Amino acid sequence: MSGSKPRVVALGGGHGLAATLSALRQITTDLTAIVTVADNGGSSGRLREEFSIYPPGDLRMALAALCADDEWGRSWAEIMQYRFESDGVLDGHAVGNLLLAALWNKGEDPVAGLDRVGSLLKVIGRVLPMSVEPLDIEATFTNSTGRFIVKGQVQVATAKGRLESLRLLPENPTARPESLAAIDAADWIVMGPGSWFSSVLPHLMVPQQRDALVAAKAKKILILNLDSATENGPVINSGEYAGYTATEHIEILHTYAPDLRFDLIVADQSVVAGSDQLQRHLSSTGGELLIADLRDQRSLVHHDPKKLTSLFVHIAG
Repeated sequence: MSGSKPRVVALGGGHGLAATLSALRQITTDLTAIVTVADNGGSSGRLREEFSIYPPGDLRMALAALCADDEWGRSWAEIMQYRFESDGVLDGHAVGNLLLAALWNKGEDPVAGLDRVGSLLKVIGRVLPMSVEPLDIEATFTNSTGRFIVKGQVQVATAKGRLESLRLLPENPTARPESLAAIDAADWIVMGPGSWFSSVLPHLMVPQQRDALVAAKAKKILILNLDSATENGPVINSGEYAGYTATEHIEILHTYAPDLRFDLIVADQSVVAGSDQLQRHLSSTGGELLIADLRDQRSLVHHDPKKLTSLFVHIAG
């Protein structure tokens, strides 16, 4: 470790990654976020379609989560997250999305643009894209009427059915060398929580990145979602991954990275309440189960960053 603070890489996207980053920044300044780049909805989707750039939304949220904890950083984070409200074409666009789009549209290297915005916000750590080019996600699901295919991160995240297969387009994308270097040097690697099919699993479908994760000597930590079913039935039946158990979370992940082993699997106490199914599964595959109270009581389906901070302090201790 660098001094007493771990070098940490966190992988994911959206609100789940933002919560993890908000917590991790309390225990280390050597922090790298690797972010999915397949969003096709809202402001990000509109900008991506118009300019053929990375969808900036998840990258913007990661930057805002890591902004300096002073008046300058907090004020800029608020500006980055601000969305225009109008009857015109700017309606719904986040200021941070437009700032990143401007840098990339003028020809700035994507990572250089992220680093420049990071300097403006005085971020703790660094934010990197998952691949050298923007991606799309396509999935095949089955339901009572048969098999169907959906394309797009939003469509995959909201599809109702059981996942049969998941694909990135283009297939086998190239990882960013900065991300591979960060993974190789990490003391901790944290995956999840987040939309399992559209924010977590895609990281394992970039071959170079998957191989780097498998080979890394870091402590590997997997944080399971809150909005899955418990081992004894549904808790909250909303959002992507509703109806899947915690054990199925891990089984699906290992479908796409069978050689990846986690040292620590973290689950909220409600997800595994009343069942030892997950513990029995881990006893045969390896990995220690850590159960904690992590739910944000204000939103119920999101993790509480303060509770996550306490979790990481415990792990570091």
